[in-house]
Amino acid sequence: MWDLFYKRNTTNFFKDRHWTSREFGEIEQRIHNNQQTVLLEAGCGVGNAIFPLMAQAKDLFVYACDFSPRAVELVKDNPSYSETKCKAFQCDLGTDHLSYTIQENSVDLVTLIFVLSAIHPDKFEFVLRNIHKVLKPGGYLLFRDYGLNDWAMLRFNNGSKISENFYVRQDGTRAYYFKKEELESLTCASGFDVVSNEYVMRETINKKKNLKVPRVFLQGKYQKPAPT
Repeated sequence: MWDLFYKRNTTNFFKDRHWTSREFGEIEQRIHNNQQTVLLEAGCGVGNAIFPLMAQAKDLFVYACDFSPRAVELVKDNPSYSETKCKAFQCDLGTDHLSYTIQENSVDLVTLIFVLSAIHPDKFEFVLRNIHKVLKPGGYLLFRDYGLNDWAMLRFNNGSKISENFYVRQDGTRAYYFKKEELESLTCASGFDVVSNEYVMRETINKKKNLKVPRVFLQGKYQKPAPT
C-alpha cells in the first residue's frame, strides 16, 4: 500500500521535518560539534527528515531505507542526494536484515519516526532487534510515533479496527497507537536501555476547518549498552 501511496503523492504529501534535530539533542549536539556521524533513517519516505539534516551537517553520512521502492527512487532523484553522503535502499524492516547492507555495530544514531506504527505488531520486536544489531554500542535509537488516544485514533470507526490499538486507514495504510509501558517493555526485550520514554502532547490547527486538534505522540530515546 505504501508504494501506491507514493505513486499517488510522490514528494507532495509530507512537509520537510526541520524539527528533528531540535527534538533530539543527540543530533543537534553532533551537528554543533561537527562530529563525524553515521545515521540510519529507518523508514525514510521521500527524505523529508534526511535532506534538512544533510544540509545542516557536513560530517554526516546517512543510510536511508524504506519499505517502498518508489519512495527510495524519489530519494535518489532528489537534487540533494549524493552517494558520497547517503546510501538509500529498499528494506522491509520486519523481514529484511539491515546487517546485509549496513555493517553491524557501525551506526551512531537511528531515527524511527512515525514508522513502527505502520508495521504489524507481531513484527515490532524483530524491527527493534534489527536496528539494535547495526547500532554501535553506546549508540541511540531516537523514536517518535502515535500515542494511545491520539485524535486520529479516536476518529476511526469500529470497521477500521484490525486488533487492539491497530487500525487501517481508508487508503489501506495502517496505524498502531502505542502505550508508554508497552514500548518500554519492547525496547528492553530487544536489548536497549531506556533513557527517556514519554508522551508528547501537541495541538495542531486545521485552518481550513478552524479546528484545534489534540495530538498524542510517544517520544523516546533508547541506548544500546556499551560493554563494561
